[in-house]
Amino acid sequence: MSATFSIHAEPERDLVRIAMAGLFTPEDIAAFYKARDLAHAKLTCGPNAHLTINDLREMKIQPQDSVAGFQQMLGAPEYRSRRLAFVIGRTLARSQLQRALAGRGPDTRCFDTIEEAEAWLFSGAMSGELRAAG
Repeated sequence: MSATFSIHAEPERDLVRIAMAGLFTPEDIAAFYKARDLAHAKLTCGPNAHLTINDLREMKIQPQDSVAGFQQMLGAPEYRSRRLAFVIGRTLARSQLQRALAGRGPDTRCFDTIEEAEAWLFSGAMSGELRAAG
């Protein structure tokens, strides 16, 4: 299965919504980077004040070079989210993702459903955590 992805910015919620599926090649990752740049340009919040939800339920186990490309992406400070939620379900790719996220910290979590992920992402809004920088 070849790679597919969608990236949508919701500036009114300071949210980037991503869905990824299939098997990613280095070319797919490069195309993803470009789409991510365009989505982030639509945000109106301050740097790193946005939230991201990434639905990976249809993602396949990735080759090591793709994992390395995703790790590089996750480490880019200029795109770092205030909170990053992955919806992964109970697939083999979940353990691969958790290895890629090693050291990311408490601002990143994995969930089984979109609803659980969104509840966690927006739970900081109640405490005033969100929009502090925006």
